[in-house]
Parts: sequence; C-alpha cells; structure tokens
Amino acid sequence: MSKSRIGMVAAGVAMVALGALPSAAEAGLRLRVGGPVGVARFATARMLSVAGLRQARMAARHSRVRTAALRPQDLRSAAESIHPSARAQLTGVAALAGWPGGRAAQDWWQHADGSYGWVGPLFWPFAYSDLYDYALLSDGSGFWAYGYGDLYAAIFSPYAASDLSAFAAERPAGRRHRKAPSMQELCGADTAKMTGLPLKRIGRVVAANKAQRTAFDELASAWTSAGDTIRASCPTQAATTALERFAAMQSRVNAMLSAAEAVQPPFQKFYDLLSDEQKARLNAPQRDRRANAAAAKLKEIQDAACQASRELQDEQQAEKQYRELVAQQWPLDDIAASLKLNDSQRAALEVVQDTTMGTMEALSACPKDALTPPARLKAAKARLEAMREAIRSVNDAVDDFHADLSDEQKTQFEGLGPKKRGV
Repeated sequence: MSKSRIGMVAAGVAMVALGALPSAAEAGLRLRVGGPVGVARFATARMLSVAGLRQARMAARHSRVRTAALRPQDLRSAAESIHPSARAQLTGVAALAGWPGGRAAQDWWQHADGSYGWVGPLFWPFAYSDLYDYALLSDGSGFWAYGYGDLYAAIFSPYAASDLSAFAAERPAGRRHRKAPSMQELCGADTAKMTGLPLKRIGRVVAANKAQRTAFDELASAWTSAGDTIRASCPTQAATTALERFAAMQSRVNAMLSAAEAVQPPFQKFYDLLSDEQKARLNAPQRDRRANAAAAKLKEIQDAACQASRELQDEQQAEKQYRELVAQQWPLDDIAASLKLNDSQRAALEVVQDTTMGTMEALSACPKDALTPPARLKAAKARLEAMREAIRSVNDAVDDFHADLSDEQKTQFEGLGPKKRGV
C-alpha cells in the first residue's frame, strides 16, 4: 500500500473523530445503504471521548441563538462575541433554516465545533472571524475544521436550487424562508464591526508606547483592509452547480489569502517592537472560565484524534480502512448506474474521487503548534494556500467529468446531493 493511502487513512481517522468527514449513513444517501466508516470509526471511538464531542454538537444545535427568525441584530451580536462557539451556533441555525425538514438529523456537512462550512450558497460564513480567532485567540477550532468535507459538500451540495432562494436578499414570503439570513447579512455581520475587534484586543493587552504607535497604526490599517477584502468576496448570487460552487470557494479563499498577506508584515513588525512582557500578554488568550473550559475540551479531543491518526501503522489494516472509506463516500457503481455513465465517463468520475480523497491528507485537521500570533498567522496563510490548491485540483477534475456529460446527466448528478438528506 502506498504511503499516500496510509496518509489518507490516517487523516480520515482524525476527520471521522472530529466530525469533519460525512459518512453515507449520516447523509442518508439513498444510492447506497451503509453503516459507520468501518474499523476506522470504531478504532477511533475506543480512543476518544466521542460522547463528549456529540454532546458539544447537541449543545450547538440547541443553542440560545434565536431560532424563530434570525434578525440582523442577532447576527451582529454573535459576530461581535469573543466566543467562537456563538458564531458556530449561529451557522447551525442559519445553515438549516432554508433546508427542507429544518433542524434534521442528516446535517452531514456540519463541522466538529457545530459550525457549517456551507450556509446555503455562502462558503466560510465567518472567514474574517476565524482568522482572528486563530491568530489572536489561539482558537483554531473554526479555522482548521475546513477541508475535505467542504470540498465533498461542494461536489454533492446538500441544497437543491430551490432551497437557495431562502438565502437571497429578496426572499419569497413564507415562514420557513423568513428564518434564513441573506448572504449579505451574514457577510456584513462577519466584517462590519469585527474589523475593530483585533485592534481593541491588541491595544487593551499591549498598551503600545509612543515608539510602537506608528507600527500599531500600520497594523490597524491592514486589519481594516483585510475586512474589506473578505467582505468583497461575498457572493452576489447563488451557485447552483458544482463548478459554480468551486468558483465561489476559490474566490473566498483567495480573499482570505490576500487579507492574511496584507496583515502579516505589519503584524510581524509591530510584534518585534514589543517587550517580552507585552508579547507574553498578547500571546495569552483572553477568554472567560467557561470559554477556556470549552476550548480545552475541544483541544483535548482534537489532540487525541490527531494522535490516533499518527499511530496508524498497520498497512493491512490501513488498506482495509481505505477501501471502506472509499466505498462509503464514493459508491461509484451506484452513481454510474444511476447516471448511465459509459466507460469514459466512469473513468473521469474515478479521477474526481481520487483527487478529492487526495485532499484529505493535504488538508488534515491537525494544526502544527504555533505559539505566537505572527506564527499562527503564517500557519493560517500556509493552510489557505493548501486549501486553494486543493480546490483548484478538484475543480479541474470535476470540470473534466462534466465536460463529457449530457445535459440530462449533469442535472441528475446535481440531484445526487439533495438525495443525501433523504427527501
């Protein structure tokens, strides 16, 4: 078995444990009936407190964020909260607000922290906040959750085209549609007032002196520009095909990269001017007791999952887990039969599968240790570059596959995603 396959299985073990890998069973996929991801899930469950993770998920689903109708002030309140969990809970409400069945159990594209990478047509709804949380608060639960599962959801979207109207600026009347915020409301909540929060935190804990003030002002300008760049990447219309969704992902990640690149030099310059005492204060996350406990629990689960993936060494076991993982995620025989694919089309679909599976190792949910804000910002930039390359690779494979399909087959393929919800 190749090292790359072993790496994919190892990454898959961590993703399954962290809830970032959708299974066919969780999706309710009608094309194939299957249980959990075989040995990988059960072996990991013995090593992790999966019950604790499930409890955290349930808490996110039953959050105190209002569920009757999401108002702009609710979005702003969650966005301005220093607790990433508040934003994760809000995306849980928003992602399912326009979804048939409401808060159903088949929310298979959910992240481990309760958030969603896709909220209707919007990818990475709290992009700016996640960068801020990781760089300054050392909380990467939101940022590092993005990866293979989101690429998979871009191929097999959980939303039908009709569902996306719930997230349009001008929404049809109706109780269900009134619950969903528009794309513009979500994007505005993330950046409108959030751009000042990093500056407030830095200014509060560092108390820059006169010599440091010029560098601080340069950093302030960069943070503001970063917010503007990310806000400009908010889509103006819904993507209804896989290729359009990949284009939206690419635009969003490119904006995040531009933002990180703009902030990184002035941040490093300012940080280098700080005294050891100032650096120590800035490096210490500022959370309350409850938020610290939640962050510690999530980190414990993440560390255990990542350790379990690193300890996976038996090649025969890894080969078996890989086959089971592929069978659960990519029932090619059933898809080929449903779409009446010829041999050439089937081969192109296999390339999509192999390319997407290959991103699992490249986009591991296990971050490297980065102890200072500039180091974390650098790590975030590297991660976004890996994400951009993964999106480009899978997009190219999907494009080649689509090019050989008839219009009827393309329509049928887009319909496979909504079937995952069992409706």
